Amino acid sequence: MKKLFRMLTIIVAMLFLAAACGGAGGASEEGTLTVAIVSPSAVNDFAFTQSIYDAMIALQEDMGTDAIEFVYSESMFVVDDAAAAIRDYASQGYDMVIAHGSQYGSSLQEIAPDFPETSFAWGTTVDTFGIDNIYAYEAASHEGGYVMGVMAAMMTESKIIGVVGPIETGDAKLYVDGFVAGVKATDPTIDVRVTYIGSFSDVALASEAATTHIAAGADVLTGTAQMVVGAIGKAEEAGALWFGTQADQASFSPNTVVASQVYHWEVILKEIIDLRADGTLGGQSFVANLANGGQVMAFNPDFPLPDDVRTAAEATIQGIINGTITITLP
Repeated sequence: MKKLFRMLTIIVAMLFLAAACGGAGGASEEGTLTVAIVSPSAVNDFAFTQSIYDAMIALQEDMGTDAIEFVYSESMFVVDDAAAAIRDYASQGYDMVIAHGSQYGSSLQEIAPDFPETSFAWGTTVDTFGIDNIYAYEAASHEGGYVMGVMAAMMTESKIIGVVGPIETGDAKLYVDGFVAGVKATDPTIDVRVTYIGSFSDVALASEAATTHIAAGADVLTGTAQMVVGAIGKAEEAGALWFGTQADQASFSPNTVVASQVYHWEVILKEIIDLRADGTLGGQSFVANLANGGQVMAFNPDFPLPDDVRTAAEATIQGIINGTITITLP
């Protein structure tokens, strides 16, 4: 049954691809950049995959649909299926293939050399494997995490904060470490309880971890990856506060989400597109951060944020950008 589901997933993705491109594969009119994205979760996951989808929409709005077209295969949580989709997009002649997930690295390392005229990009990482047609990108998520930690420390009343992490790696670990550092820099007496559930996608486990934190007295929570929708739901039920990352999560729970660190990958993708236009197909890495606008703090307009918390958050953002605040990670 699982094999059948995987086959159907690939077939559906390829049918969508053919329809989106008018049956012409990756071929495009002259001057139009064609991009294909492979991602592990849904484009409306309020987290990792939505961040890259929103970035492509922003690029289209900026450059025009005549300048850039894109298609995507979402929910490619099985790496073998993702690898098949990546290779298929490259075979069909797409100018750029984005493998949006650190689990796709070994696949990209194998596939990219077979298509030397195609640009590949993947994240979050800085490793291009020394291959000339692979770009890499990552987020300095500890920066926004630190800002969120400062705010959380000022808003908790119980002095207990819960963190629901996925797997202790990449931008997820950076965010969690930055958040803890921000809390401790503001009030070292606060008890920050961190739980890694061992999965990016298990909503049920994220819900359980959030429930455990709330039962222990946590009145503020945060977390990262696409599974956090489960944790946000539990925070909403308990009347706890939530701080988000990767995408703007305010619309998911307007009365619960205080603020979100939002990834604006379009800042980096625009650099990659410009380099490609000049003949550089890869071989470079990029970091999205507060200074270059690749990360932006989105304060929930529907949440009554205290003025002193907003002021502290904005001062912290500027301090990180201008270097007067140094983040020491645990």
